[in-house]
Amino acid sequence: MGSQDSSLTPPLPSLPSSFPHHLPNSPSVESTLKKRMAVSPLWIGLSLLGVLQTQAETTPEIPAPDLSRVPLQDNFQQNQFQGKWYVVGVAGNAFTSEEQGRFKMYTTAYDLQKDNSYIVTSTILRDNLCDRFVRTFVQKDRPGQFTLGNLKSYGLQDYFIRVVKTDYNNYAVVYFKKTVNNVDYFKITLYGRRDNLQPELKKDFTNFVKSLGLTDENIVFPVKISKKNFKKNKRKS
Repeated sequence: MGSQDSSLTPPLPSLPSSFPHHLPNSPSVESTLKKRMAVSPLWIGLSLLGVLQTQAETTPEIPAPDLSRVPLQDNFQQNQFQGKWYVVGVAGNAFTSEEQGRFKMYTTAYDLQKDNSYIVTSTILRDNLCDRFVRTFVQKDRPGQFTLGNLKSYGLQDYFIRVVKTDYNNYAVVYFKKTVNNVDYFKITLYGRRDNLQPELKKDFTNFVKSLGLTDENIVFPVKISKKNFKKNKRKS
């Protein structure tokens, strides 16, 4: 794995100063998740990421940006992108600063398929046990862009993913947008191959999401948790 030398990783693209939802629920686990969400702040936070499409979601004040403002990684390499990523930072128009400090870090693994889609598995720690959410990202139009497989079963009108920038070995920035009841919710995730990234990368991430209209109130850096919890305490399926 390469080093995190910031001199080798150009800053994330930004526009001139003139600038959740990401884990859709599987139908098979929907009823269980709804019960948990009623009692767990973590599940409430995850509903904003798109684990659940709930009636509690309100129209966000910040609109989703035009896609012309969201770069696409040049010459995206599907094979190099696959593998495990830590969710080091998240920002979106459904996030609030109230989630800072209680939003726990989780991992997402991308498994490349022969048709250039990914089987995507997110592992989330709750009550010292791991829950897993599996979905399929299907390539859309160009390498580095995806939509959600079996979209209608999730109760979504649209779901769009774009890899903004990555060096494959250290970090990646990915844009997500879902449309529910004609309302757009967008989110940008900062991934790391490890659970910590250089401050410069976090700063670049912050500057980029602000260029899309978000503020400090919409940015969350998840709390790191012990890796041994992920490895040892797996919830039985």
